[in-house]
Amino acid sequence: MNDQNLRVLAVALLMFAQLAHTLYSPALGDIGQAFAVGPERAGQTLSVYFLGFAFGVVVWGRLCDRWGRRPVMLTGLAMFIAATLLALRVNTFNGLLLAQAMAAFGAAVGSVATQTVLRDRFHGARLAQVFSVMGIALAASPALGLFTGASLVQHFGYRGMLAGLLLLAGVLWGACLWTLPETRPASLPSASLGGTFGLMLRDVGIWRSVGLVAAFNIALFAYYSVGPFIFSRLGLSAAAFGDSGVLLALGSGLGAWLNKGLLKRGMNGEQLVLAAAAVALLGGVGVLMLQESWLFVWPMLLVVLAFGMAIPNVLGMALLGYRDRLGTAAAVFGLLYYLAIGAGLSLVTWAQDLGWSLLACGLAALWLAMPRRIRSSP
Repeated sequence: MNDQNLRVLAVALLMFAQLAHTLYSPALGDIGQAFAVGPERAGQTLSVYFLGFAFGVVVWGRLCDRWGRRPVMLTGLAMFIAATLLALRVNTFNGLLLAQAMAAFGAAVGSVATQTVLRDRFHGARLAQVFSVMGIALAASPALGLFTGASLVQHFGYRGMLAGLLLLAGVLWGACLWTLPETRPASLPSASLGGTFGLMLRDVGIWRSVGLVAAFNIALFAYYSVGPFIFSRLGLSAAAFGDSGVLLALGSGLGAWLNKGLLKRGMNGEQLVLAAAAVALLGGVGVLMLQESWLFVWPMLLVVLAFGMAIPNVLGMALLGYRDRLGTAAAVFGLLYYLAIGAGLSLVTWAQDLGWSLLACGLAALWLAMPRRIRSSP
């Protein structure tokens, strides 16, 4: 498989990992009505997703080094398909949560195995460029999921959304079976999960990367978790919430375009992450000031733009010192940041206050992105 085709498949797999939970956001209201639960309880589907995803990252990342990248990808996608079939048949909310956790566990393979394959194939500046292109998928897929999910829910309810996910996962499983190469190095040394975990827990740089990934993701997905209920409170329809995904896609595209262009102009990843953190904070202030009006969507564009700028750089730099154990290191790294995202989104769901949530994320990201000498000064 040539590099161009691999990048296309990688984009689809990374988008799938994002779409698998952003499609749920427009369905929260329908899920609440179908199972007679309130907004806070319905919002638990997203929190449960991130927790299941976190543990899936550990298992699939570890198995990438043991089994190989290709068989792990096929197994994880198959598990997602089985869990989605279960979700279509359950008739209790707890049953839906269980199916959601299982689906998230399977979908995690689209993130960790894909990133591992890319790190196997590309290195150095070329890897940074590849991740900048992947950033378009990472930033645009939530907006695409929002729009697509709203359309499916409007016509078919939450089960229509699940059917759409089932079809997408089936297509990707077939594509991987047909074209995905095995990129695991033949001479990969054996690295223990416990040893790698201990090594990374003592790595300050890893914790900084975890915090940055979590802050930008919580800021982005806070909108998909709380947004449906803000639109409802303002008297706007679920379709209008879905349409906002088109607007946010513009912000994500602009962020990815800026990231790629500024990398070519000589800015490094650290500088871009710092700039993105400042933009995210500015967007959070704007949302806080305007969230009693539909105009809050405009400063939300800045948050999405910041995500598109920051995440590719953080992911591209995070595991440079762990090339001898990429799958296992990706497993530990993913576990840490998805646990942080899940915990953060639980707080967002409990607070039901988008503006203050974004402000907190922006401040955290700005502090973490500052050069170390500034952060450590008295």
